[in-house]
Amino acid sequence: MTIPTRFDHANAADQISQAWEAAKCGHATVNPDKPPFTIVIPPPNVTGALHLGHGLNNTLQDIVIRAKRMQGFETLWMPGTDHAGIATQAVVERRLKEQENKTRHDLGREALVDRIWQWKDQYENRILSQLKRMGCSCDWQRTRFTLDDTCAAAVRATFFDLFSQQKIYRGKRLVNWDTFLQTAVSDDEVFNETRKGHFWHFSYPVIDPKPGEPDHVTIATTRPETMLGDTAVAVHPDPAAALDNVEAELQEKRKSAPEKEWAQIDAQLEQLQERRKTMLPQLIQLRDMAVAGRMLKLPLMDREIPLVADPWAKPELGSGCVKITPAHDPNDYEVGIRQDLPMINILNPDGTMNSLTDKYEGLTIPKARKAVVEDLDALGLLGDIEDRDIELPHSDRSKTPIEPYLADQWFVAMDQLAQSAMDAVTDQRVKILPSRYSKGYLDWLSEKRDWPVSRQLWWGHRIPVWSIVGLDEAEAKKIHEKLETLAAEDAGRLSVRVDQADDATFGVFACLRNEDDSWESTLESMGLARDPDVLDTWFSSALWPHSTLGWPEKTPELEYFYPTSTLITSRDIITLWVARMVLMGLNNVGEVPFKEVYIHPKILDGQGETMSKSKGNGVDPIDVIDKFGPDALRYGLARLATETQDVRMPVQYECPHCEKLIDQTKKNRSLPVVACPACDKSFSTQWAETDADKAHPRGAVVSERFETARNFVNKLWNAARFVLMNMDGYQPNYVRIATLPLEDKWLLSRLATVTRQVSDGIENYQFAETSRILYDFAWDEFCSFYVEIAKPRLSDPGQRDTVQAMMAHGLDTLLRLLHPTMPFVTESIWSFLNVAAGHRGVPHPADPGKFLMQAAWPDADESHYDEAIERQFNEFQQVVGAVRQIRASQNIAPRETVPVSIRCTESSQELLQPMTDYFGQLCGAEVTALGPDAKPFDVDAPLNLPSIDIDVHVDLDKFIDVDKELSRLEKLLGQIVKQISGKESKLSNENFVSRAPEQVVAKERESLDDLRKQLAVVEGDIQRLKSRG
Repeated sequence: MTIPTRFDHANAADQISQAWEAAKCGHATVNPDKPPFTIVIPPPNVTGALHLGHGLNNTLQDIVIRAKRMQGFETLWMPGTDHAGIATQAVVERRLKEQENKTRHDLGREALVDRIWQWKDQYENRILSQLKRMGCSCDWQRTRFTLDDTCAAAVRATFFDLFSQQKIYRGKRLVNWDTFLQTAVSDDEVFNETRKGHFWHFSYPVIDPKPGEPDHVTIATTRPETMLGDTAVAVHPDPAAALDNVEAELQEKRKSAPEKEWAQIDAQLEQLQERRKTMLPQLIQLRDMAVAGRMLKLPLMDREIPLVADPWAKPELGSGCVKITPAHDPNDYEVGIRQDLPMINILNPDGTMNSLTDKYEGLTIPKARKAVVEDLDALGLLGDIEDRDIELPHSDRSKTPIEPYLADQWFVAMDQLAQSAMDAVTDQRVKILPSRYSKGYLDWLSEKRDWPVSRQLWWGHRIPVWSIVGLDEAEAKKIHEKLETLAAEDAGRLSVRVDQADDATFGVFACLRNEDDSWESTLESMGLARDPDVLDTWFSSALWPHSTLGWPEKTPELEYFYPTSTLITSRDIITLWVARMVLMGLNNVGEVPFKEVYIHPKILDGQGETMSKSKGNGVDPIDVIDKFGPDALRYGLARLATETQDVRMPVQYECPHCEKLIDQTKKNRSLPVVACPACDKSFSTQWAETDADKAHPRGAVVSERFETARNFVNKLWNAARFVLMNMDGYQPNYVRIATLPLEDKWLLSRLATVTRQVSDGIENYQFAETSRILYDFAWDEFCSFYVEIAKPRLSDPGQRDTVQAMMAHGLDTLLRLLHPTMPFVTESIWSFLNVAAGHRGVPHPADPGKFLMQAAWPDADESHYDEAIERQFNEFQQVVGAVRQIRASQNIAPRETVPVSIRCTESSQELLQPMTDYFGQLCGAEVTALGPDAKPFDVDAPLNLPSIDIDVHVDLDKFIDVDKELSRLEKLLGQIVKQISGKESKLSNENFVSRAPEQVVAKERESLDDLRKQLAVVEGDIQRLKSRG
């Protein structure tokens, strides 16, 4: 058997993937003989390729799914992608504008949707290819897409059900409007950005003021153009009481505030008193004018608007009055409802002024703002202009400013649905881990805000409603009766209702349950037209766990695999996706969609920003795979998945010309081509799209985290290669455990312990800790200790069979435990091990199976666990490590044997005495003294192991220059003295000792004691060396 000297991941990984797929290793079937275990993949958006954040998410899912498959579950990992309506259409529209200077309206609906399907096909293929190259063991035969026929049937059934229950309704509401995409977006798709702006003050004339009344009312705004849609000015209904409340709040705040904040609060209280004197009488007068029904003249529009009394006005701020624009401000919208005010929309969908703004029609918002300010100034109504930093909401999709906009939208009533999803978490039917993330989930749902689900887009699930509006009651009744007669012909196919609009007209709305229903033409012949809008992409995503299993049909897969077992995702979408999946699963299927939700940390770039496609700082996992291999990528990512915090991952480009490492920065991270500062040659990046850019060689993205992981892969391969090359003449035989030598029993005990730890770690989503345990065991124990100790026994004919059996068993178990994290290299080694030792195991050899991916998970055999042996080897390993460390620091050649003295307790002496022969093999040491009375050498290199109370001494008599060593020790002595002086000074400071936490002070004292011990050791070494001279 020829075993390559290294693991060639570039060729081997693809061959292994093809073999898995051909054998359907990842395919799941309904199997009553096995318990099911199901994960649905968070479907990546087809907006672009995956980055390392997706790499982490899918690595963790695959670790769990592979472990469960090996543990005997019928595992289904459902793959698929999300059409990501608004995000994908935004990307394609932006490219259309940049490359062809066209808008969607130039193409038309059908042509634009065709373009987006082309984009989808390109990027879906790329995404699925990335997942496969990462080793994701999904059931690829079941790959779904949120716009495919299966998912579409679920969307239609859900919409129809909610429409029939009156839980979906249409209403004119204020929404977040993206003027670039010309669609509503949800609150969760909006981010704020601070911009430089202004606060404009201007006045509205009072119509027919009475004697003693003001002739103008002053207001201030950051958006002067919105005054064209004002329908009132508000003053507080009880300004005196409002000021009293503010004063009481400030007084209460002062009581609990630190002294340094008192001056600022006192200044606010003084300003409040001044406002009482100078402004309160006028605010009371304005309140009385409002109650009396006084009217104002809206400048520029010459429209009469009322002065109203409403608590939204804040007497402690500005003039105490506030302009009310119900159609373009969420707070003003609430005032408009309370005061029954007209709601005048002044914008077109593209953000330009509409026909209701008279001469300003057609102007963009910035131009309209400039014109309004100039015209108010010309009328003498413009007051002060203050510079202000303004929090401006932006669309997360188009990155353009959001405009509050009054529009007809479809909403899902959330009251009952939200409560059901809250109950599922509070009663632990769904467990969110770590548990701290439950709060955000529950807080968001507790608001029970109705969900706006219509989007003014062309890419997505088109809303299945036909309507006719503007009817009188009799007309609506007539059409409704005809439709109800039609609906009665086939129950559950058509749902109809009549709604009355704000203008007292009526509308008839009909929802068809099935796609391409022949009744569509019937509805249209009656004058009903289909709604042009599509559903929010999260509507279809919310159905993912059951739609992918065939719901609304009662498929065998739905019965067997639902509810799914766990969901692994990022915290970004706890509200947008997780909460909605729970409430939709309960509504549609009557069961929660999953039993657990694990929220993993996020990967940040070197600047601490979240990796994302839009920022251009997302690293393509394929770059890492090409350079380091898929196993190194997966292991490196798994080591990051702690439970506590996000992880920064600084990365560099590696120039393909000169191999110079170039830091990825905000400036170069999204460039298609980067010029190397070292060799001045250019290379392409993942963002290269044109043929000219792609003509440059690709620069790999590298990180030291993946270097470490690749070294681990190489170490595993080399250790396995040694085992395999020493399996000549192997015969599978029963192994008598009772007669095994110490090191074999230790290996069996460690295998039992590590198997238990890894099994528990994966079960509890402790991926980083599990990866560390496997690394330490594989590198430090199996490879560096057991294999090294076993080598001499391979030459002994009487022991060779046992050593071969133990090495094969140890390697076999290690491969099984590592496989979920590092599937390719372990599967490759497994295939060689199957040739070298086709039947293996301790005590009884067995057939391990062709594929490691389908092999059984190892048992943590507690009968093999031996606490005493593990302690014995733990101390032995630490001492060996200390000797190796001393040898390295003194540059002692490997061929040299060093005398070693080990000062330890009597119990440690009993443990280490049987191990003395192994020191020569593992660290080139001859133990000359062992026990409580062991002394240092005259020319000594000591190392203290405080955790096990052992001092290791190496005799340097033959290896050092005495003068140089004295110089080194005296320098070290000076450093220790300086450190002791600093610690003593700190601990003599009463302020530190009395104010610092008790554990901090204790730690400082402990550190001082250790330094004093080191001082004594170094002084002794110096004295011994000097006495030699």
